[in-house]
Amino acid sequence: MAMKSRLCLAIIAVILMGGCGSMTKKPDIVSEKKEISKVIHTSIGWAAAKDTTALFNCFPDDSALFWFSTNDQGTIQGFQDFAHLVRNVFMSDDFKAIRFEVRELQINLSQSGDVAWFHCRLDDFNEWQGQPANWDDIRWTGVLEKRNGRWVIVQQHFSEPTGRK
Repeated sequence: MAMKSRLCLAIIAVILMGGCGSMTKKPDIVSEKKEISKVIHTSIGWAAAKDTTALFNCFPDDSALFWFSTNDQGTIQGFQDFAHLVRNVFMSDDFKAIRFEVRELQINLSQSGDVAWFHCRLDDFNEWQGQPANWDDIRWTGVLEKRNGRWVIVQQHFSEPTGRK
């Protein structure tokens, strides 16, 4: 009988050890938020050097990408629409990035550590054909997903506060 008890205990111990080994490790929230912040900043800051590699690494190359702009004409559905906008507007010689500032950035991380959402205020100053083309005090929200070990923005929304003229 003692042999059966020991065998049962050994089997239970192996099962428990295997189960514990497969438990998901808690994410390092500080480190993850730092990576997420870098993606958010790069997704706007890429324009100064027109570094499309840095920009495209901030977004998924699939149809899940979506964002609302401050007007309906700027709404993007899918990576192909996004890449078309980048090539035809932001890479044009008519467009020049001046400066940007992300303010009041708040990042939240899911318990699983693979989804995050953020909100902030954005000042994004640019020129189009030598004329100002600015976003001043824009509300910016978004959702990121960790895919294959890297954070990408899968959804975002830019809006102007109500009451502006």
